[in-house]
Amino acid sequence: MNSIYLIPFGTIDQDILPPLEVTLWQVFGYDVQRLPALAEPASAFTPATGQWNSSLLLRDLLSVRPEDAVRLLGITEHDLFIPMLSFVFGHAQLNGPAAVISLARLRQEFYRLPGNIPLFHHRVMKEAVHELGHTFGLIHCADPRCAMSLSNGIRQVDAKEAELCSDCYELFQSSVVSI
Repeated sequence: MNSIYLIPFGTIDQDILPPLEVTLWQVFGYDVQRLPALAEPASAFTPATGQWNSSLLLRDLLSVRPEDAVRLLGITEHDLFIPMLSFVFGHAQLNGPAAVISLARLRQEFYRLPGNIPLFHHRVMKEAVHELGHTFGLIHCADPRCAMSLSNGIRQVDAKEAELCSDCYELFQSSVVSI
């Protein structure tokens, strides 16, 4: 059976995993399973910014890929960056097997606001669908409500839904024929 695997880095909020499993199954149609947490790679931490290099987390995900994995989704509490951007909500290999999302900037507390668990969970679903969409070859969508729309800030995350628009879903369906 082909599956999407969720893999935490270190300790994460376990309450997000059950709704995340349901959302990913509903959107992509694959069984969703969990793997044990990976250690946070110390080499990915950049002291100058206090952030973690998401490319190095992707590398570690690939090292534990099960044979039946259609895709891997790493989840970390740490704030992520890639060398060309000061932060990212997530990072994916376009048409590749792995993606990672950060929970840090999806929390209201990051912006010094009171916590809001339902809002946080909804943001996690959106970003997980977005990054996994990239692994299936989807690029950024012009529809601001589509999960594949570009998010440069939290307001753009909040404006979109945790599902693909009809055009992106059709492209996704075309991509899975080859898997």
